[in-house]
Amino acid sequence: MASNTNVGQPSDTSEPRWKTYFRMGERKTNTKTEIIAGMTSFLAAAYLLVVIPSLLSAGGIDRAAATTATILVIIGATLFMALYANMPFVVGPGIGGSVLVGPTMAAVEHIPWQTGLAISFWSSVIFVLLTVLGVRQVIARMVPAQIKLGLGAAIGLFIALLGFKNAGLVDVNAKSHALMLGSFNSGQAIIAVFGIFLAVFLRGRKVPGPILWAILGSTLLGIPLGVTKVPATFFGAPHGISEIGLQLDFLGALKIEYFPYLFAFFASEFFSTLGTTLAVGAKAGLVDEEGNMADLGKPFLVDSIAATISPLLGIPSATALVESATGAEAGGRTGFASLATAALFALTLLFTPIALMIPAAATAPALILVGMSMFSALKRVDLENFSDGLSALMMVLLTLVSNSFGTGIAGGLLFYVIVKVLSGEARQVSIGMYLLAIPLAYYFWTVAAH
Repeated sequence: MASNTNVGQPSDTSEPRWKTYFRMGERKTNTKTEIIAGMTSFLAAAYLLVVIPSLLSAGGIDRAAATTATILVIIGATLFMALYANMPFVVGPGIGGSVLVGPTMAAVEHIPWQTGLAISFWSSVIFVLLTVLGVRQVIARMVPAQIKLGLGAAIGLFIALLGFKNAGLVDVNAKSHALMLGSFNSGQAIIAVFGIFLAVFLRGRKVPGPILWAILGSTLLGIPLGVTKVPATFFGAPHGISEIGLQLDFLGALKIEYFPYLFAFFASEFFSTLGTTLAVGAKAGLVDEEGNMADLGKPFLVDSIAATISPLLGIPSATALVESATGAEAGGRTGFASLATAALFALTLLFTPIALMIPAAATAPALILVGMSMFSALKRVDLENFSDGLSALMMVLLTLVSNSFGTGIAGGLLFYVIVKVLSGEARQVSIGMYLLAIPLAYYFWTVAAH
């Protein structure tokens, strides 16, 4: 008699078709766990509904329209990720691209936001071409295994730092990226610390969804402390997006002087997406011992198409969000978790005040704890090997000092090539890595340096 490979799971003939479609038995998960994971990712990423429109409004983009567009992008892109790639990733606009379009290009460089969005669009078109041609998958596989193992720690550091910033426990100088301690007696800090302790308490007692309960508990505690603002009404019809939709200056974005920005969009999104996909995939147990993920082309295609469509709606390039790691930590293993996340974001179109009620500080415990848990990836890095270990640690350090894991990953790859050559191990570096080092060097010379 043939053995059942999915131990403890119903056979394919007895499983509902949707369970078979999401391969729950194969990935050793269940509906309840996936829903909790989806809710956790939603709560961890909900603060973006406040942050993204606020950043874009600094560049002249209508905030109400940007809020609706942000929700629509997250819903559509995350559904695509769930149903096509079957991955527990949330896809939406990243903070980096929004900072580039709003506070940087429009507000400081006086480049119209219509042009900034068009630059984001063209960089995403390149994304799509590289994905369809299989170049992104090739680059992902030629990245050294030790660098891939260090990705988790680098992104974990970025996620934890983001949580500390959301809680007001750490301040970051916008120009120098210098870090300094914030206020520990503020309302934001109090609810964040409370959430951390609550999550630790619940996890120690093996209560399902400890991070989810920590976010909800912090939100409730924030009410008497004045951090959580209870809305006058819980119902609110969505604002239209006609003011920002299809307003791109496609031709104006092709001016030669805008090439550094085009490259900045491309390089940061490329390495951010690569790092997020592999690191969160590792957290969800979806990568092999070498850090490679099966069917990597599918999530890459999803984020590249989403990145191309989102500027048309008035939002910078969408990408796989680092907040997805909270869902993976909660047990998310399939696209069903993303389906649940998308459904909750869809509800915010009618109940936006409720979603906006969750303060960023309430999501800080999730980001801090998940980020710190991702440091465990470093134990698999061969730190006894000088060149390999140094490159992985440098990637983590650059993520901290640049306040950007895209820059950290790019720096780690470039540093790997340089260290291997200087250490007399040049033959261990593939031709592809040497070729990749050229645009990376250009990135640091012209973009990251500023």
